[in-house]
Amino acid sequence: MIEAAELIDNTFLRQFELKVDDKLAKIEYSLQDRKIFLTKLIVPESVESDEFTEDFLKIVLENIQERNISVVPTSPPIAKFIRRNRRYKAMLPVGVRI
Repeated sequence: MIEAAELIDNTFLRQFELKVDDKLAKIEYSLQDRKIFLTKLIVPESVESDEFTEDFLKIVLENIQERNISVVPTSPPIAKFIRRNRRYKAMLPVGVRI
């Protein structure tokens, strides 16, 4: 499991960052009103695994949930993760279905 304390919200570059083995895993986003559009997931090849990706997404979504912001996943891997994990579907804005 990844430590949540390692997650950085780089607002200048508009991405969540997690440093792993001197590499950077990132989720790029766009923030509009009270919605965050998760646009791109980048995981270094050296740590790329389903378990790492799922843990990374959970940490990012929990961080967003604490801020009470709606999530619009435009990246297919992120949308797939939310589709499989019902607890995050409540974070979708009204009218958005995946």
